[in-house]
This record gives sequence, C-alpha cells and structure tokens, in this order.
Amino acid sequence: MTSKSQNTSSQGYILLVDDQPDNLRLLSTTLTEAGYRVKNAISAQVAFMGISAALPELILLDIMMPDINGYQFCQQLKDKDETKEIPVIFLSALNDELDKLRAFEFGGVDYITKPFHVKEVLARVKNQLTLVRQKQKITEQNLLLQQLNAQLMEVNKELIRSNKDLEQFAYIASHDLRSPLQTMKAFAQLLVQKYQDRLDTKADRYITRILEAGNRMDRLIQDLLDYSRVGNKAIELEPINCDSLLELVLANLQAAIESSSAIIIHDKLPTVMGKGTQLAQLFQNLIDNAIKFRRPDVPLQIKISVQQRQKISSLSALTVGGKVSESSNRSTQLVGEKVVIPQAEAEWLFAVSDNGIGIETQYFERIFQVFQRLFTIEEYPGTGMGLAICKKIIERHGGCIWVESSLDVGTTFYFSIPLR
Repeated sequence: MTSKSQNTSSQGYILLVDDQPDNLRLLSTTLTEAGYRVKNAISAQVAFMGISAALPELILLDIMMPDINGYQFCQQLKDKDETKEIPVIFLSALNDELDKLRAFEFGGVDYITKPFHVKEVLARVKNQLTLVRQKQKITEQNLLLQQLNAQLMEVNKELIRSNKDLEQFAYIASHDLRSPLQTMKAFAQLLVQKYQDRLDTKADRYITRILEAGNRMDRLIQDLLDYSRVGNKAIELEPINCDSLLELVLANLQAAIESSSAIIIHDKLPTVMGKGTQLAQLFQNLIDNAIKFRRPDVPLQIKISVQQRQKISSLSALTVGGKVSESSNRSTQLVGEKVVIPQAEAEWLFAVSDNGIGIETQYFERIFQVFQRLFTIEEYPGTGMGLAICKKIIERHGGCIWVESSLDVGTTFYFSIPLR
C-alpha cells in the first residue's frame, strides 16, 4: 500500500507515543519480541510525522506529555477522517476512575496503567489488533457485497427490461399475425363453400390441409397471447372459490369430457387468493391434458384433490428413484414490475391426477418449457404451450408446480398456492 495507507504486516504495525525513553524502550522491546512492527515517538509532533508517513494499526499513547497531552492528541486523531478509525490505548500512571472515564470519552478503546505488566500489555494489544483485523475483514466483505449487489441490480434491471420487451413483442407479434391468418382461413373456407364440387379430390385435400394448418396456427397464436398476458400486468389478488371455478371449467370442457367418457371426481376445494381467469386456465389446461393423453383401452379417471400444509422451502421437480421429490428451488417471488407475493406460513397443495399414458422421468422439467411437445401433432394435437402457461400462472401466484408420473400408470400434477 501507499505511505498513507494502513500497514498490513502479519503481526501489525504499532505506534508508541511517550515522552519517557525508558517506557518507550520497555514497550518497544516487549512488542518487538512478540513479533510486532513498532515505531517510537518521543512527542506528539514526532508521532504526527510518523502517522503522515504510514498509518499504524494501533497507537499506544501516554496521557502526560509536555507539548499536548494524550487526550488532546487523541482528539486531533478523531477529528480527521484518515485517522479517526485508528484504535488508541491510553498509557498512564493515573489510576483514578475519572481519568479512565475521560480517556474513553476522548475515543480511547482501552487503558493500561503504569507500571506495565508484560502479559497484560500483550493481551490488550493482541485483543485490539484482532478487533482491527475483524473490522477490516467486515469492511472488505461489505464492500464486496455492495459491489455484487450493484451488479445484481443491473442484471435484474436488464432481465426485467428484456422480459418486458419479450412479452410486448410476443403480444404484438401474435396480435398482428391473427389478422392475415383470419384472412387466409376465410378465403380457404370460401374455396370450400364455392368451389368444392368443381375441384378434383387432390385440390380438395390441399384446401383441407390449408384450413387445418390455419386452425393450428390460430391455436398457437392464442396460446402465445395467453402466455404473454399472464406476465404482462401485475395481478390483483381476490378471493376465488375453487369449487365454483371448477364447475365453470368442467362446463367449458363438457364436450371433451363426454367424448372421452372421463370420470372426474374432486375434493371440496377451498377459497384461495388469486386471479380467477388465470386459475381457471390453469385447471382447464391440466384437465384437458389428462383427457388428451389418456390410454385408449382404459376408462379415464381424473381426480382433483387438495390439502393444507405448512409451507416448506423445498418445492421443485427433482427425480428420486423414478419419482419427483421436493427440493430447494422454489419460485415464490417476482421482482420489478411484477407483483411480489409476501411469504405465507401455510399453503394449499393441489393435485390433478389421472390414469393416462404417463410421462418419462427425463421429460419432467422439459414439459414446462414453451413449445415443448413429446409427441407429433398427428399423435396428439396441441401447441406445446399449455404447461408453460400453467407454470407461469403458478409462479405469479407465489407457488410452484411439478409432476410425478409413471408410464402406463398415470400422472399427477402438483401445484401450490400460498394461504393468505
């Protein structure tokens, strides 16, 4: 370090200030033999010159000196930013309680009474230098934390900005794509209505494929819009009766339920704090998934259950022995413009179970990503957005979602919602 910096020798740099040469000699010898680097000052003036050359880590200061006394010297140290943090141990033959009190009032950290006892001096010096080192370490760690925090805030701002731009782009792009798509579908439909009898079989097949592709694109755009809307605005929590909500969802899915002959049973569901439209979409996507991925030779059964439990800090999809276990990667907060959900002491744990085809363990995390499909569009229709939307909805509500599944046995999707 430079001359005006704190000395960093292994044992510490100590400045002794005393107008008595014998005292200086005794203390200097004692501390030097103990491994400390020592500099002597016979007066306050000499001491200030030494301090200007290199800042000591500790000062042992005699109170009774001819030019200025130790109290005044210490006061001058404390009045300067560069020296105010240097600890001062006062040395004095004065043993009165008032003298000791005055020493501490002027900024001293300890007080050694003459005549000196070697073990006492070494113990008090070691104690103060230990405190100095600890304080330096804390200061360095705090500085590092401040730097890391500043970097984290910048990264967080950039992520918020990127997410906002991405959501806005997805919304605008999807919205703008729908207009030409609807035009294309309308003209294809007109071809079917007006020219179907005039075209050959091959042309009819082409038109049918155009309409099918248009419908798939329409569903994809709608799912993309739904995904962007989930994170586009801060949600306002309100009481949602999940029993009533589920009735509406089942009514919307009535045709699919009847065509699949699905048997759906559910517990009495609670009232939760959430966003009704988003929770309805969550239940609808999960039930629709169960219907879609059923086994053709097994009657479909879907069960929706719920339990209240104390919230734990480990709720993520990690596999253990072919099953999903709860682990330490919980999504409970969103930052920036997104709503920050306060921590709750308890939560509702929902489960949507089926006896369908099941999911291989290796896909447990992948299925929650956007545009992820495990089958071709010919095998199972869909856009690969449904579970990604579910994940985003649950994260917005301060919970998490994960899956347990076995091939040819069935699948259970779990999701949690904080109890408020």
